[in-house]
Amino acid sequence: MSNINEKAKFQQVVAQIGEKIASVHADDVDAMARFPSETISALRERAVLSAAVPEELGGGGCDIRTLTALCETLGEYCAASAMILAMHYIQVASIARHCGDDANWFDYLRSIVDEQRLIASVTSEEGVGGEMRRSIAGLEFDGDAYRLQKKAMVISYGEQADDLLITARRNVSAAENDQVLVLAKKGEYALTDCGSWDTLGMRGTCSPGAVVTVNAAVWQILPTGFGDIAAETMVPYSHILWSGVWLGIATDAVRRTRKLIQGAARKQRGEISLAAHDFTKIALQHQIMRDGLVAVVEEYRGLAENDSAQLSSIQFALRINNLKLESSQKVVDIVSTSMQLAGVLAYKNGTPFSLGRHLRDAHSATIMIHNQRIADANASM
Repeated sequence: MSNINEKAKFQQVVAQIGEKIASVHADDVDAMARFPSETISALRERAVLSAAVPEELGGGGCDIRTLTALCETLGEYCAASAMILAMHYIQVASIARHCGDDANWFDYLRSIVDEQRLIASVTSEEGVGGEMRRSIAGLEFDGDAYRLQKKAMVISYGEQADDLLITARRNVSAAENDQVLVLAKKGEYALTDCGSWDTLGMRGTCSPGAVVTVNAAVWQILPTGFGDIAAETMVPYSHILWSGVWLGIATDAVRRTRKLIQGAARKQRGEISLAAHDFTKIALQHQIMRDGLVAVVEEYRGLAENDSAQLSSIQFALRINNLKLESSQKVVDIVSTSMQLAGVLAYKNGTPFSLGRHLRDAHSATIMIHNQRIADANASM
């Protein structure tokens, strides 16, 4: 099967899983703040978790354009499931793009294909004020093993993950920004003092904080410094794939509202309602949101393939930060306006036009790497 057909297959599979499984359980996942096990199991069964693994290692070989489309598609049905998938892809890409030629890492990437392992991220830490580029916890070494204990403020789906990818200081004497990214596989780490996860939205991501204690092999330290990983892969993939999830939320809100307005219009043939006029403004904002995401995806692909040094430039940092700021605000605006236009049927739960879950999930967007922190970073640059 050609790579193009393989990517199209993933898109069809995710759309089917979204429609037949994720949408069926989304409200219960949200109400109970539980992990979307049915959807993640289906993604595993159809090898979607290895879509970001390079083809030569047995994976789907999907680039960021396709991965974004997968996250958007799933986001139309269950934003929590889509965010889990996006976070997993960010970790896989960080490994695949920065593991060098180490056979151990290649074997691990093959294990993602064979076992459909789910990777969670541990970049937050108590005491650093939410800054990903600072760490307090540092690695300690004992022969061919490293030890680490880190107090993480948030670990998305940490208790449900197979493995963790963790930021830490290179050693206990290193500066706070001299960081590495390390892998801890199931059985090599313990989560203790786990907090609770009872939030407004994104309830199914199950992301309480915990103390992470690790004892693992030294080869599981990625050879590239975390500063380069963050600039070239983790931050761009995060802002792009998250924006894909948020676009999926907005897409379903627009679709539900359009259907409601079309239904009303059929009963009033011969005249265009005020609601239909107002809806065109929502549709325009949705198109602008999509166009902005597509433009940054293509820019990133071009730089990654032809001029990767530019990924660490101030210009690209501003570009990718602005995508996050714009997308995170637009999803809130689009869903809010859709709810106002659709009225009580969108405000009530349990109708085909309900948007309460969408609105609550949308409000998480400005908080994930808080927009004010990003605006401050832009100002300093």
